[in-house]
Amino acid sequence: MRFLGLLLLSSVCLFAQMAGSPELDKAKANVEKLRVLVEAGAVPRNQLQKAEDELADAQDTAVLRRTLYGQDLTVELSDDMLAAAQRRVERRQRALEDGRKLVAAKVAPEASLEEFKSDLVSVQKELEIAESRARLTATLAEMARAEEELEQKLANQPEEAHQIAERHDGDGIFNNGTFAVIEAAFEKKFGKPLPVSAMGDTATHRSLGFDHRGRVDVAVNPDQPEGVWLRDYLNGKDIPYFAFRKAVPGKATGAHIHLGPMSTRFKLGG
Repeated sequence: MRFLGLLLLSSVCLFAQMAGSPELDKAKANVEKLRVLVEAGAVPRNQLQKAEDELADAQDTAVLRRTLYGQDLTVELSDDMLAAAQRRVERRQRALEDGRKLVAAKVAPEASLEEFKSDLVSVQKELEIAESRARLTATLAEMARAEEELEQKLANQPEEAHQIAERHDGDGIFNNGTFAVIEAAFEKKFGKPLPVSAMGDTATHRSLGFDHRGRVDVAVNPDQPEGVWLRDYLNGKDIPYFAFRKAVPGKATGAHIHLGPMSTRFKLGG
């Protein structure tokens, strides 16, 4: 999963570069200008419609800059991100269909469709990346909620906390050096990178009020072979961890192993 995260980040950076220059103000100004000209009968209304579509696309691009291309995506913002990416795909699909009609009417050459097809492929890939990032964000939120539930159980019903997670306090020490050793041991054992889902602070943890700095979440089920090996390794090295088997009662979601001490709550004003 760590490799997937790096691949996703690389793709996001690529699309961020492609969508680089801000067009929103220019598109707004163009719509206002054309609206005046249409009312005066100086230009046809279809030019205004085209400009309004360009404005809507620029607005969706701005949404994606804040979400898909930004650092602080949360579950709440994921819906806006997916809707914006989907609208951009639908606009390119309509543009391609309009282009095909012009070709069929012998008004435009067949080659004119290539640009429409290329644009459609680009925004479809963008949507795929948005969907992948939304899934990862949702998974991370499930993990964070599992930790939130454990915190509540530890405070109010400590005897039931073990139903949510297996706890090992170890020697209380977990740092970057410790994590590097765990990573190397896992990769040597399984021939692949440790599937890290959250490295330190994330927007999702902050949105739930948790300080996740200095902690790492690993997306493995503690009862599957990789999770069993990891728990045995952590126990043997006396490294603190929490092994979560579920996010909420009755659901097998949010399973992961949290490396380091339990996340703490942010203090008011801090």
